[in-house]
Amino acid sequence: MTERYLSLLKKSLLNELYLENEARILGLLMQLLFPRQTTLDEMAREFLNARHGELYARVQEMRRGGGWIQIRTNTADGTSSELVAARNFAFVAHSMIGRARMDNLHDCMNAVLADRIPGDFIETGVWKGGSTIFMRGFLQAHNIHDRKVWVADSFEGLPKPSLPEDENWDLSADVMPYLAVSEEEVRELFERYELLDEQVMFLKGWFKDTLPTADIDKLAVLRLDGDLYESTMDALNALYHKLSPGGFVIVDDYNALPQCEQAITDFRRHHGIQDELVRIDEMSVFWRKR
Repeated sequence: MTERYLSLLKKSLLNELYLENEARILGLLMQLLFPRQTTLDEMAREFLNARHGELYARVQEMRRGGGWIQIRTNTADGTSSELVAARNFAFVAHSMIGRARMDNLHDCMNAVLADRIPGDFIETGVWKGGSTIFMRGFLQAHNIHDRKVWVADSFEGLPKPSLPEDENWDLSADVMPYLAVSEEEVRELFERYELLDEQVMFLKGWFKDTLPTADIDKLAVLRLDGDLYESTMDALNALYHKLSPGGFVIVDDYNALPQCEQAITDFRRHHGIQDELVRIDEMSVFWRKR
């Protein structure tokens, strides 16, 4: 029953149970933005049969890798650009990491348990909290009471770039408002899954302010999703020395954002870390600390 519960929890967090509804939302949005000649009966058939349509197949493929369908339009100069506001319609799931990365997190926690690696679990940069909700569900499913899940985020989006490595990568709430999810919303989602309790610890604020003084003794899983060079480096500098031998570092955007990759490369070089970087999917990697 443990694995069945965790399997269902992953499907729920990734919205895999209701992908046809995502396809319906996107289909209606596209009809609104780019009207096409159709009848109400035709629209109703497409709506009811969404699971068998092309849009459903594309949503399903995106969910495997943690991506999303971009809705684009032509600008006045003839180029194509994304309608960024449309992401608010695309981000329906409670986690953006996709099936491969969610399975990787599950595998890492299973290994920690099997090999008796001491320490808590943390994610730095949680969005709606999906990964940390799964971490807490994992502890509950295995009846583990001596580990905590740390939920670290500004809950106000990403900081403005302040380092040269992050130049031209403004992902702050002014530019990417859908990345700014409040602590109240994340807590509400934990409650919705009946997983908010004393083993869930919230760290609200910029990583440079919260992580160095966090009351964390040991970590077994360190999941990094800070996107920026600064955020990634702040998390590593504050937490890596607390990661137990045999523990895991998971880097969500290593292959997606060059500044994130640069932070990992610089940190590993500076500390002489030669543990193998293992690819998870097109975006992410992890390594196990020796």
